[in-house]
Amino acid sequence: MNHNFVHVVYFWFKNPNSESDRNIFETSLKKFLDASQFVQTKFIGKPAETPREVVDNSYTYSLICSFTSKEDQDQYQTEPPHLVFVEECKHLWEKVVVYDSLGI
Repeated sequence: MNHNFVHVVYFWFKNPNSESDRNIFETSLKKFLDASQFVQTKFIGKPAETPREVVDNSYTYSLICSFTSKEDQDQYQTEPPHLVFVEECKHLWEKVVVYDSLGI
């Protein structure tokens, strides 16, 4: 299967040391990803604490997903499981940065 579109999301939490906030986020995110019609591959991560000058370890979580096309990723943005996740968790983060890439 062709995974031609990659969606990388970094989340910075308001309270990054809160276990309760982390549990809410992880539970909601996993539920959403399992229910998504469009996500082909998924990876949820935390900073690896690799102390190199070019590495940004300041985020709380990362999410990396692949899609077969830009159009599938566009539909993912408005599918109900994604909207529920955002609604359940948006109060947890202070910043979100997204990097989207098309394969060459």
